[in-house]
Amino acid sequence: MIPKHNRILQEVKWTLVGKVGKSFIDGLCLSTSIDTVGAKKAQPILRTKRFILAFWHSRIILVSYLFQGWDGVVLVSRSEDGEIIARILHEQGQDTVRGSTNKGGLRALAKQIKWLKKTTRRPAAIIPDGPQGPRFKVQPGVVILAQKTGYPIIPITYSAQNATIFNSWDRFIFPHPFTKCRVVYGNPITVPPLLDQSSFEHYRLRLEQELCRITTDADHHFGHAIK
Repeated sequence: MIPKHNRILQEVKWTLVGKVGKSFIDGLCLSTSIDTVGAKKAQPILRTKRFILAFWHSRIILVSYLFQGWDGVVLVSRSEDGEIIARILHEQGQDTVRGSTNKGGLRALAKQIKWLKKTTRRPAAIIPDGPQGPRFKVQPGVVILAQKTGYPIIPITYSAQNATIFNSWDRFIFPHPFTKCRVVYGNPITVPPLLDQSSFEHYRLRLEQELCRITTDADHHFGHAIK
């Protein structure tokens, strides 16, 4: 059992991580110039606050900034990296449920569904290729969430003119201060409540292809070909 004073110090550390992380992202994103594409088709759904936001692991920073304060329910992994993300999201005004494909994913997904059903106006978010990939491959959880809630999925991504591309599994994009960014909304996807295995795979693949399409469009706008 962890001594009480160690638990207090751990909590202080993670609280500071969240606050500093949020402040850093705010400052970074405020310095950028953001161009948005495709938002018109998503606006009617966004106004309802009954939707599932889906974005790749490498495109977290700007999406989390744009949707802060929305009181969303976000599925985040139990890893240490997930703890950093969760603390920042809490500071940005979101709730998180913890789990991933390999660790507590089904329980976390069930909790996310339960929280969403407590209110009629609360969005959700899932990073469908997290926490460890494969990169740009949609895991089934987001399709299950759409089935169980009836919420449409809104794919979203972004790229930046000047950015550092990390040599990590997800090729994480870190926009530079004062750069130009391009946010791209994809076509919303509504998943029927009853699907056989073939139909389920159809919707999973449809979301994967749409996220890849808009991500490629965003990257190519700035002349990037991220591999």
